[in-house]
Amino acid sequence: MMVEIKRLFVIALTTLACVGMWGCSDEVSFEWQGRGNAKVVGFVDDSLVIVGDYLFWHETTERWNGEYLEDDGTANPRLCTYNYRVQENGPRWCDSIVEENASGWFSGQLTDSIIWGGSLTGSFKMWKIDEQPHIINPKISYDNCSVEFKTKSVKQWLDGRFIALGDKSLNAGGDSCQYAVLDTLSGMLTYKRLDKDLEWIKVCDDVRAWGKDVYCSAPGEHPLEGHILKNNIDTLSSPLIFSRGIFWGKMIELRASICRLETKAIICLNPDFTWREPLKFYQNDEVVVDLE
Repeated sequence: MMVEIKRLFVIALTTLACVGMWGCSDEVSFEWQGRGNAKVVGFVDDSLVIVGDYLFWHETTERWNGEYLEDDGTANPRLCTYNYRVQENGPRWCDSIVEENASGWFSGQLTDSIIWGGSLTGSFKMWKIDEQPHIINPKISYDNCSVEFKTKSVKQWLDGRFIALGDKSLNAGGDSCQYAVLDTLSGMLTYKRLDKDLEWIKVCDDVRAWGKDVYCSAPGEHPLEGHILKNNIDTLSSPLIFSRGIFWGKMIELRASICRLETKAIICLNPDFTWREPLKFYQNDEVVVDLE
């Protein structure tokens, strides 16, 4: 006990001397560690992919009392486009913004040329190729429901708006909201339940609108029996069999092949050309483009 009291007394005297006589300062070392955490955010067309990444930093602090601290983080998000059909020497286009402790910028693709991030119920970020990001804070309303969901995807919808979905929100019951509609012009986000005209999209793994038409990726009873429905009336022809389709702007991913979604059919430029996460593209199982 006496030893501990003496130790605390010495620390107290050292602190008083440091503050009162010489002044104390910490030694801080900061360095940028390069870019990383890159991910595919969307596909523009048959040849261009959208990739987002961050600039990593590392900071060490050696305090006057001998304490040693380390901290890491990400900053300055960057958006780029690359040719994913042919290996080229760098991106076709890139732009970045200055932001300390950046995160949550690259959640998904909103339109052919816009990606989204952030939170629909807070700060919703939209970044268009060749432009600076735009951030809105949506006003929230509820239409025949009261329980929100965690947003998983935001995609184009009817009347120039956007549809937001949760992981399994379309099949939620009771007072739970099944989807939400975002109007970026008015800044209004409305949580809703499906009306009779839209009940059919409950079966969809993924859904989006194009003009006045609603497109739905619907699973089959067995693997590789998926199909793309249009307005619950027509089925789009596809050159590939698949279990699930994933919409990327006007493109669609079928069994790792990136194909073009058209009004009456799905067009695959080269079914042997596939994308395998995170940043490699293959042709006949050989890497032809590596963006890492």
